[in-house]
Amino acid sequence: MRGALQHAWNLTPKEAMALQSRLANQVVRHDNFGPVARVAGVDVGFEDAGAVTRAAIAVLDYPGLCLAASAIARLPTRFPYVPGLLSFREVPAVLAALEQLESPPDLLLCDGQGIAHPRRFGIASHLGLLLDLPAIGVAKTRLVGTHDTVPDRRGAWVPLREGEEVIGAVLRTRAGVKPLYVSPGHRVGLESAIEWVMACLTRYRLPETTRWAHRLASEKP
Repeated sequence: MRGALQHAWNLTPKEAMALQSRLANQVVRHDNFGPVARVAGVDVGFEDAGAVTRAAIAVLDYPGLCLAASAIARLPTRFPYVPGLLSFREVPAVLAALEQLESPPDLLLCDGQGIAHPRRFGIASHLGLLLDLPAIGVAKTRLVGTHDTVPDRRGAWVPLREGEEVIGAVLRTRAGVKPLYVSPGHRVGLESAIEWVMACLTRYRLPETTRWAHRLASEKP
């Protein structure tokens, strides 16, 4: 399940940063997707003290949010841990897992950033652009930007800004818990990104896509 865009992976951190800056210009930040019947969660874990990257894909039907398909791929870890460049460490294994699916999902929710990234090209943008799939970044922590306090009620959100630019939303998915950092990845606008994250929630802080993918990525072999 590869898109038209491909690039080399054996890059230095400096080369990877330059590639991010170039590819960020190709990211589509507005809605450009059709009906959604299958939503996928993406998460990545590591084995053997980081030597092996394990990527998990959980595809859920929508709106039922029941597990419809899943895949796990393990690859040797080739790229060092560098904040802001995690997609170069993780995406090769994610692509290998996605290739195992019989059909692509209609929407990706990634455990990480979309455009809420120093070069506006987090893992959700990277995957979305490579696969030409609508993608949303749903991160548990902030990478860049500033924001006001989020009201303590489910569904409340405030803009995440860097300078004058709105790069995402800080979304309270459940009262009394820390918010999530939601940003467009590719082919999804910010308001739709928020709506889809909320639509994939049940009674937990994280959307079901992320919970299923994390469960798969974290299970011991």
